[in-house]
Amino acid sequence: MGAPLSTWPWENLGLFKYLLYGPFVWKVLYEVFYVEDSNLKFSWCFHLLLLCGLRGFLHVLWNSFSNMLFLTRNRRILQQGVDFKQIDKEWDWDNFLILQTIIASMAYYMLPFLQNLPSWNVKGVIVALVLHVGISEPLYYWVHRKFHGDYLFTNYHSLHHSSPVPESLTVGHATIVEHAFISVVIGIPILGASVMGYGSASLVYGYVLGFDFLRCLGHCNVEVVPHGLFKTFPFMKYLLYTPTYHSLHHTDNKDTNFCLFMPLFDALGHTLNTKSWELHESFSSGKCSRVPDFVFLAHIVDVTSSMHAQFCLRSFASLPFRTRFFLIPFWPIAITTLLAMWVRSKAFLFSFYYLRDRLHQTWVVPRCGFQYFLPFAAEGINKKIEEAILTADKIGVKVISLAALNKNEALNGGGKLFVDKHPNLRVRVVHGNTLTAAVIIDEIPKDVEEVFLTGATSKLGRAIALYLCQKKVKVLMLTLSADRFKRIQKEAPQEYQSYLVQVTKYQAAQHCKTWIVGKWITPREQSWAPRGTHFHQFVVPPILPFRRDCTYGELAAMRLPEDVEGLGSCEYTMERGVVHACHAGGVVHSLEGWTHHEVGAIDVDRIDVVWKAALKHGLRPVSSGSTGK
Repeated sequence: MGAPLSTWPWENLGLFKYLLYGPFVWKVLYEVFYVEDSNLKFSWCFHLLLLCGLRGFLHVLWNSFSNMLFLTRNRRILQQGVDFKQIDKEWDWDNFLILQTIIASMAYYMLPFLQNLPSWNVKGVIVALVLHVGISEPLYYWVHRKFHGDYLFTNYHSLHHSSPVPESLTVGHATIVEHAFISVVIGIPILGASVMGYGSASLVYGYVLGFDFLRCLGHCNVEVVPHGLFKTFPFMKYLLYTPTYHSLHHTDNKDTNFCLFMPLFDALGHTLNTKSWELHESFSSGKCSRVPDFVFLAHIVDVTSSMHAQFCLRSFASLPFRTRFFLIPFWPIAITTLLAMWVRSKAFLFSFYYLRDRLHQTWVVPRCGFQYFLPFAAEGINKKIEEAILTADKIGVKVISLAALNKNEALNGGGKLFVDKHPNLRVRVVHGNTLTAAVIIDEIPKDVEEVFLTGATSKLGRAIALYLCQKKVKVLMLTLSADRFKRIQKEAPQEYQSYLVQVTKYQAAQHCKTWIVGKWITPREQSWAPRGTHFHQFVVPPILPFRRDCTYGELAAMRLPEDVEGLGSCEYTMERGVVHACHAGGVVHSLEGWTHHEVGAIDVDRIDVVWKAALKHGLRPVSSGSTGK
């Protein structure tokens, strides 16, 4: 059993904890509908709810800024990413808002001088600042040091230090005892000014939001305070802490840098970390980024999925994507941003993780899925992809892998266009389809004798057909082009060519229970499949599961090795730690150190080579058959 008050009373309520706001909401509604001449301007409950919402929004905005890697990558203090484990730990980061709302409501009804506060009083601001510097800062410093004693740290403060990468949401990741103390620290200047008759509503809003702003600043993991400020005004280094300064308390030595916002008290208490100013100058220079070893060049699927990013909502991005109602109000913002990016933006840094001490990044081409099917947009899309490849080549990236539509055959020949245009590229361009083919083939049971293949003459369809026929599996290739079929058939060894059969109608597969779908098929076309059919697929977007008497496979994907670090977002609809097979193909290419480009047609002879390399490096298929390749 833990120490008293080391856990939150509503820890097990989940989303139902927000019902604790119910009495405040009821009070506001009662005043609006049942109290004559009611004025929300003087409703304490209304102001508490509004202030609570603003505080939560402030923390989310700081978190969004911290995760805008395309803006902050050069000033990040801790280079590792926030992983799923930390995100889950900090899931209920907003518990402190509920606690402080309850404390503030109790204070209002118990202390008459808090009632009927004016809107503004300049003297109150001055008094609050004096009380903050004279009481709140030294009190916080002294108690914070006490929290680092053995008993208090183990039972009450270690939770806050358990987050390896500080972010604004880490501010709320602490025990109820700590936040009760923080409530006292916040309350002293406000109550003191109010007791003297200088309190005001603007002081409550301004001080509380300013307090939260500075705490988020210290935890944001991005150095935003310019070192030039301290060179011009040396005394400022003792009046304002920086993200670097506070991060040292979390990472270098937890027995230094205890102050709230003012390093002056660490200097007076002889607990100031000697590295503080030197490191601050280094991180504020904006030269702290690291060149990635591998880049996955993704694209946006649709407007709604564009919000599935850590810099939008960290918790939402940490779960497999699905459309949710709370996204609807933000749709206009998302579409406006996408339109702006369509005109001006290059590929931007989206997320990153580390694998075997190699930095793997995802860059995103600012184009939506539907744009790839507009003929007039092809040139512009290829230009953006080419710019990303040349940028990767310039900065020293070793491998860049192209996501689904970025390597579309009709668009750029599976990346071949760029390799032919720039023959001296040092970066290896990879479409990853060799591993995609291997994953699809692995899903097919080894005892299958016949398969039906749509999209049969596509890059993936061709490779799958040629591989399976050499395993003596009959492949019904759906295509209307006899010439394309014959070209593929001639690529197979003479003794296996008879296993490739051209069909022109879906009726030909009405007795085949293994369908490999590489081209969108309608409900009517699916109806030709016999009961019990399993639909393997490599079509983007995936087909809709209309048949209840059949089963549907997911898009080809692989689970990253266990030693992946800093991964905190899901790749579209994939589970945690799972990436599309083309992404995994680029990872394998990078880990193996292969020096060839993987563009254009798939080399069928390399399917088994790539598959074995993937397994060797710890990648695993999400769903596996029993082919035993």
